[in-house]
Amino acid sequence: MSTVSRPPLLLTRPRAGSERFAAQFRARMGADWPVLIAPLLETEPTGADLPAADALVLTSEQAVGPVAASALAGHPAFCVGERTAEVARKAGFSILGIAPDAVHLLELILAAPDPGQILHARGNEAAMPVAERLTAAGRRAAEVIVYAQVPRPPSAEMRALLATPGPVLVPIFSPNSGKLLAAAAREARAELRLVAISENAAQTCSGLAATKLQIAERPDAEALLDALVAQA
Repeated sequence: MSTVSRPPLLLTRPRAGSERFAAQFRARMGADWPVLIAPLLETEPTGADLPAADALVLTSEQAVGPVAASALAGHPAFCVGERTAEVARKAGFSILGIAPDAVHLLELILAAPDPGQILHARGNEAAMPVAERLTAAGRRAAEVIVYAQVPRPPSAEMRALLATPGPVLVPIFSPNSGKLLAAAAREARAELRLVAISENAAQTCSGLAATKLQIAERPDAEALLDALVAQA
């Protein structure tokens, strides 16, 4: 495939995750495939104090670092996603269970023996109030915001790409990412080929002009990658 006919991949998630995903994409499609990393958000720890807990809920790998630096390091944890579980395991946490999303994680926790006081360590954006749902179901649960997603303005390179007619591949990793992209690409002339990780993520950017808005078969990076490769 010639360079001219290859639609560039636009990655707007935090830089570390974007660089990892870019490497995975290029491993499939070629090391010289055009990729633009232009984060529309970055994550920063909040420095919040963490209350005592017997078990943790980690719905993002971004929560692992702040918790690992606290007195809760090494506690058993329920995780959303294999990637979060891998990062948590490497940080010394024992894994009680893994689910693909918060909905299934809630079911997994409620089906497991009661671990005692549960703490959901999360970001400032959350798709589901996990602690609230656990409490309503009779479990002892609390939450604390250990990191914040901080919006970043579109880069000059991103603005130029969006202003240029032609297809652009764009994965949407979360509803928040979708909202930020929708704002940045409102006047885009590019034909955005969007692949969202979930229905909620897709809804936030459904108003954008796109040759195709697709939802990944599973809510994980591998399924996003498969769908993007199919559209390339």
